[in-house]
Amino acid sequence: MPKWSRRDVLTLPLGLGAAAALAACGGSGGGDAGGELSDKPVTLRFTWWGSDARHKRTQQVIDLFTKAHPTITIKGEFKDWNGYWDALATTVAANDAPDIIQMDELYLASYAQRGALLDLKTADKHLTTGDFDPKALATGLLDDKQYALPVGLNTYAIIVNTDLLAKYKVALPDDATWTWDDLKALGGAVSKASGGAVTGVQSWGFDMGAPNIWARQHGAAIYAPDGRVAVPPDVLAGFWQYLADLAKSGVAPAASVTVERANAPLDQSGTATNKSAFATWWNTQLTSLATASGQTLKLLRLPGESTASAPGAYYKPSMFWSVSSRSKHPAEAALFVNFLVNDQSAADILLTERGVPANPKIRAGIAGKLSAYDKAAADFLDTVKVGESPRVTPNGASDVEAMMRRRTEEVLFGRQSPQDAATSFIKELQTAIDNA
Repeated sequence: MPKWSRRDVLTLPLGLGAAAALAACGGSGGGDAGGELSDKPVTLRFTWWGSDARHKRTQQVIDLFTKAHPTITIKGEFKDWNGYWDALATTVAANDAPDIIQMDELYLASYAQRGALLDLKTADKHLTTGDFDPKALATGLLDDKQYALPVGLNTYAIIVNTDLLAKYKVALPDDATWTWDDLKALGGAVSKASGGAVTGVQSWGFDMGAPNIWARQHGAAIYAPDGRVAVPPDVLAGFWQYLADLAKSGVAPAASVTVERANAPLDQSGTATNKSAFATWWNTQLTSLATASGQTLKLLRLPGESTASAPGAYYKPSMFWSVSSRSKHPAEAALFVNFLVNDQSAADILLTERGVPANPKIRAGIAGKLSAYDKAAADFLDTVKVGESPRVTPNGASDVEAMMRRRTEEVLFGRQSPQDAATSFIKELQTAIDNA
């Protein structure tokens, strides 16, 4: 039976508490996920985070499901992001977890490896995944167990303001062949033509998308299959050196501007305010950025893909559906998850509220109901060549993006060299994993 450290109790929104050791004995306290559905009334608890708009759409889907299955009642429990993880930690620790759980990639391994989640492969009588791309399914796979199903998919991209390129007479790049040097040159041309009023590139390095891509294009990975930190320091140093060079040359904003934007809402970013022509984003952020910008934005495939040793692009789930290993009604819970991911009527309500659907059949089914930018984001998934999914964020590494953000700020302000940032990042991340 896995042990729970004091750090589990006191740190991260995932601090599940020592009492959760009782829940860590696999699914021994739950029902039979592969068994028959009960012919008696069943009540399931379903928890998620999100906005009021998400709550309303989700309740509509619940009503649709329970109308078709009158013996099943589903009680929704929804919160904002921070309150959500505290509540989930408390209920799991008390052996009172909701039956269906909206899960995030950063915390998946921590819950799964403590035995809090059901292996959904055991529920295949009520939950089918045949329409999913295996690379999408792999995002919720750990130790050959399917602890989660991706709800929506994202992939990293460059978003470019084509109105700015036209204004400053800079050609749109060929995103099938361009390189990181090409991005630097094009960005420099925008900065020069605008007299610095617009920077060619909005700097990045504040989430794990970009370093994952950089490592993968260099034949490496952030984590080894066993969960240890595997990225070579020189690869990470090259990543931070590139960002430092962009800022030093004026292709990207000064460090103070970059950090201010990184800590601000999306609508205050360089892309949204039309102050930067090129920037890295997840493809599904296109619609929100275009709405804020009021100008013409376009998704481009990542630089460097044509010459990389392996595709840097990969699928990142917007979130997952998981089922508690302690659920007394796992068959019914699996049936509801099946409805969420495979039923067209549910998809017609949810549309892209939780991201572009991971199920390509469902994605195609809602295409005619999407706005132009939402459709562009969905279509982009079908045009990008993605590699194998990165290893799920290991237990203990849920704070990795805060570690990354600190090093990026230190490098941009010149307080730490790229090499020192890489060395200290790897050491801190590995220590967090070892202490989990």
